[in-house]
Amino acid sequence: MLPMTHRNRGSRFPLIHRLKAALAAAVLTAACALPMAAAAQAPMIEVTDLAGRTVKVKAGADRVILGEGRLMYGLGILDKDQPFKRIAGWAEDMILYDPGTYRAFKTKFPEAEKLPRFGSAFNGDFSVEKALSLAPDVVLMPLSGIYKARETGMIDKFEKAGVPLVFIDLREEPLVNTVPSILLVGQIYGREKQAQEFVNFYLRESRKVMIRAAQKKDKDRVPVFFERAAGYSPDQCCMTFGNANLGAVLQAAGGRNWGSAKFAGLGGEVNQEAVFAENLPVIIGTGADWAESTPGSVAVPFGYETNPTAVQAALKGLANRKGWPTLKAVQTKQFYGVYHQFYTSPSHVVALQVFAKWLYPDEFKDIDPDATLAEYHQRFSPIPLTGQFWAQLQ
Repeated sequence: MLPMTHRNRGSRFPLIHRLKAALAAAVLTAACALPMAAAAQAPMIEVTDLAGRTVKVKAGADRVILGEGRLMYGLGILDKDQPFKRIAGWAEDMILYDPGTYRAFKTKFPEAEKLPRFGSAFNGDFSVEKALSLAPDVVLMPLSGIYKARETGMIDKFEKAGVPLVFIDLREEPLVNTVPSILLVGQIYGREKQAQEFVNFYLRESRKVMIRAAQKKDKDRVPVFFERAAGYSPDQCCMTFGNANLGAVLQAAGGRNWGSAKFAGLGGEVNQEAVFAENLPVIIGTGADWAESTPGSVAVPFGYETNPTAVQAALKGLANRKGWPTLKAVQTKQFYGVYHQFYTSPSHVVALQVFAKWLYPDEFKDIDPDATLAEYHQRFSPIPLTGQFWAQLQ
């Protein structure tokens, strides 16, 4: 699991307006990027990353290092038929924490297995020296890792070596930063058309929910306890999402996320007694197949390799934890699970629709998350749609 940050994310502006502002800023940045003359070198472009840093990058970068392997969830969209063709190396987090998705990539693209691997940028294990030895055109890092990058001197080291380091964000504020991040990398890759096609899809599908949900007053919103990585450690309860990441996605779907009032950042830990005392009408937990990295995990193994039988067995196991059968959400079967890795993927737009349907089935009866997920895979994902990604307790 990756560490969580706790930056204050308060804003007086509605999320839908912030999303529009982010899109406008990204388009302006792309329009203003001017190629620089270079006699014997590829032209350079000037971009502004998600940390607000101005960086000069080779146009059409063809040697890219991913400081987080799971950035491939989003960046694979830009090179759907050959997602690894420009990847010179990547961090090993997908391999460790989402092995089913990694195997899906590896099965279709065997070259993934041969890529150089890096440790986590979040705990200082990413080797700058190893990265420089691969002569990258650019290193793409998650914005969540910027604090450790500053602390370890990573930013200065890359700058001194003349290697551009670009921060993007598909995790901390996904509904605000996904669009500018995809447009930015599309510009760096020289894949602006593909980036814009995905952005058009993303905005179309997110607005189906967000415009209506934004009208809801707080008193009319369904209160939800959102358990982060439910069952990841069988003896631990509970982690929850705060006012960012999937917590923000739940809020944008019209829910009243209990953790948003407790944590300004990605979230934190709460004791089980607090969950029982609140006894909220809806409980949602995230899950993935962590059994390989965390033996004993009882999380719901959502992902590309699971099946409905395994999902329901795990979901029932979570609902039957000591004391949980007495909760309203369990008794009324308003107890749900959703794929944890939505939290760092542009496919969170599907989770947005799933949440809206769960909370307001009549109001959002025209929304079809299954169709959205299918279109996402058919048009944009390098790997085919298999497995299961959400479920309700039966």
